[in-house]
Amino acid sequence: MDGEEQQPPHEANVEPVVSSEASEPVPRVLSGDPQNLSDVDAFNLLLEMKLKRRRQQPNLPRTVTQLVAEDGSRVYVVGTAHFSDDSKRDVVKTIREVQPDVVVVELCQYRVSMLKMDESTLLREAQELSLEKLQQAVRQNGLMSGLMQMLLLKVSAHITEQLGMAPGGEFREAFKEASKVPFCKFHLGDRPIPVTFKRAIAALSFWQKVRLAWGLCFLSDPISKDDVERCKQKDLLEQMMAEMIGEFPDLHRTIVSERDVYLTYMLRQAARRLELPRASDAEPRKCVPSVVVGVVGMGHVPGIEKNWSTDLNIQEIMTVPPPSISGRVSRLAVKAAFFGLLGYSLYWMGRRTASLVLSLPATQYCLQRVTEARHK
Repeated sequence: MDGEEQQPPHEANVEPVVSSEASEPVPRVLSGDPQNLSDVDAFNLLLEMKLKRRRQQPNLPRTVTQLVAEDGSRVYVVGTAHFSDDSKRDVVKTIREVQPDVVVVELCQYRVSMLKMDESTLLREAQELSLEKLQQAVRQNGLMSGLMQMLLLKVSAHITEQLGMAPGGEFREAFKEASKVPFCKFHLGDRPIPVTFKRAIAALSFWQKVRLAWGLCFLSDPISKDDVERCKQKDLLEQMMAEMIGEFPDLHRTIVSERDVYLTYMLRQAARRLELPRASDAEPRKCVPSVVVGVVGMGHVPGIEKNWSTDLNIQEIMTVPPPSISGRVSRLAVKAAFFGLLGYSLYWMGRRTASLVLSLPATQYCLQRVTEARHK
């Protein structure tokens, strides 16, 4: 997404040139009428205004981790708590300080709608879990993955109800701030959620699925805003993750570790040198390092740091393994239980309805008349 600069250029047009002593273009004043700027000159002027705003030594929140790519591009990873006003302020401050070329957020195309919804609509949507949402989740991800998605949405709805705050506020702030930065692109950096859920379900045994579903169904512990803010501390977060690893290590691998790899890959793809526009094909190409801001949950930051300098293979984590024998058996068991329960419910309702109808005086009178008519 390209940002737009609200203030029209009114000073002398400038052309950035690469200096051997700096990683950013150094503006050079051009002569000419500002009213007759070429496309290249207009681009250069807006770029120069952007670079003036960009701080070489930015004052960043403590939740920001800085990474450097091989070509000198800089990546500022903002670790956030998804239900946090402080995280929203951290994102806004970071983007304004560094004036990035690309903003990458921990969202995929299946969750991008939250960027343009208002807070009240998102709050209502997060608290309402309907049969229609369940059917949509099952159609999109399959029966088991769809049910698991709905259980995780229940957890999100529980937190939403406890805090009175819709999730993903930091992503919406990143989207709004990126639109204010000239030539800033907005990237979705997370793995598609159907792939994540299908791989997570395939990694769990039948009894692990039962235990996980049971725990999610009966989640009711109260959560305060102080609890959420404490999640921004790495030591507490790592302790919580260690507890989850001990109980569901395969779930942690698919939902956290594999997404760490995917997010790292997307951040590295965004952190590529930028080619500046040329007035003509005869002019030599000029490239400068880029600046990227990544907005991710705090739990992904250690994994991104760990994977930053390693060779990554995302093809492996994008494939959905075929269902195992236990997986097929569990799906058949769930379907059999569902249709069995449905059949029994219809049978019970039918008997109950028939009993009520037969007990009505009008029905008794009609039956008596029929019996009398048959005896005649």
